[in-house]
Amino acid sequence: MDPEVIVSGVDESTVESTNARTLCATLARMKAEAVATRMRQHEYPPGPAVILGCDSMLEFDSEILGKPLDDADAMRRWQDMRGRAGTLHTGHCVIELDTGATADEVASTTVHFADLSDDEIQAYVGTGEPAHVAGAFTIDGLGGWFVDRIEGDAGTVIGVSLPVLRRLLGEVGVGVTDLWAAGLRSTT
Repeated sequence: MDPEVIVSGVDESTVESTNARTLCATLARMKAEAVATRMRQHEYPPGPAVILGCDSMLEFDSEILGKPLDDADAMRRWQDMRGRAGTLHTGHCVIELDTGATADEVASTTVHFADLSDDEIQAYVGTGEPAHVAGAFTIDGLGGWFVDRIEGDAGTVIGVSLPVLRRLLGEVGVGVTDLWAAGLRSTT
């Protein structure tokens, strides 16, 4: 079975925290629990199921930056971030549906941004990509051109750290190799 993406429907605006790690962990858990509840109520196909909820935030200048409000916000962020570094945090929460076993962890990676011109920032924001992602950038899309380097796991910045996921699966009694044959349902 291939992984299935199930949108959690969690209203992220209802959660507040001044700590990026806490915020990511809380949102990841809420997303995983919302999908687990829905799956139990709607009796998804029998058999083992593992739910993964994730959420990311960029910590920059002691601020927590999720998705930008609009293009002007994305422009301001990039003008502030250019030539500097921030820390991208991604919360992961795994639930084994049959047993209810739960494990979570937050991974953090330092991102060093290129020193972009205003024209480059405007062109990037104009693609629409920054509007849909924490911190207004990606490394696995067009934004990758504007990241000089990272310190840590690239998967954390993309949205799922495979080393963290492997550890969490082990904590809920699931071997990563078991998923290769059975599949994995994930949440966003």
